[in-house]
Amino acid sequence: MNKYKIEELFFEWLMLLSTVIVLGSLILILGTVLWRGLPALDLAMLTQIPKGGYYLGEEGGILNAIVGSLCLAGGATLLALIISLPIALYLQVYATRSRLIELIRLSLDVLWGVPSIIYGAFGFTLMILLGMRASLLGGIIALALLELPIMTRGMDEAIAMVPADLKESSYALGATRFEMAIGVMIRQALPGLLTATLLAFGRGIGDAASVLFTAGYTDRLPDSLFGPAASLPLAVFFQLGTPFPAVQQRAYASALVLTLIILAISLLSRRLAGGLTKHIIR
Repeated sequence: MNKYKIEELFFEWLMLLSTVIVLGSLILILGTVLWRGLPALDLAMLTQIPKGGYYLGEEGGILNAIVGSLCLAGGATLLALIISLPIALYLQVYATRSRLIELIRLSLDVLWGVPSIIYGAFGFTLMILLGMRASLLGGIIALALLELPIMTRGMDEAIAMVPADLKESSYALGATRFEMAIGVMIRQALPGLLTATLLAFGRGIGDAASVLFTAGYTDRLPDSLFGPAASLPLAVFFQLGTPFPAVQQRAYASALVLTLIILAISLLSRRLAGGLTKHIIR
């Protein structure tokens, strides 16, 4: 057996081992959440807000955290989308290749790797300067900052995959840069843009550190942008921190709900993206 055959065999086994590790980790995590959380999950937990002494094993549910998480992540994703899409279009359509473009991309990559607690600390400092208290709006801003580099870089790569021939054809037909960006770039990159948005949403709805000091926590449903809002990650954190096994089991149930929400949104987005690919020119 020559060295090339040995090298190929080695990397085949390495890829197989990596696949087993990833799938095994996923199965182990999901299995643990299902095993520990499913017995505690019932209709009351999904449809009721916490009652007095909920974290001491009393009655109630996590409806406030479910609604709060959707409001926080949904608002942050919308805010990040409003900012990210123009940046991505600027990088791909309007800007010319220069050190500035590389600096912008490098900055986004660095921001992507910044720990979420840093965004929470920055948002908390900003709120103090503005005289704000922990609120839904504060959490949305902190999460939007967290999602911004993820969404922007994802959209940047999605738009970069649009064939250059389409751009040149648009210009040949007399389209302006703006018309080409809206009518061609966005339309062709729509599945990728949707994936980038989903990736950012998943990061936002599952983050606890950035909303700990900015969104706060409450037993009530969110009713104002300037009032505190609960979230599922913090519900898991608080419940796991109690010494009561029944409450800890609820934490796994909360984690299961969070996982199911992300799974449902992932399946929906894949279905939508599949329907949009018929408009794509390859």
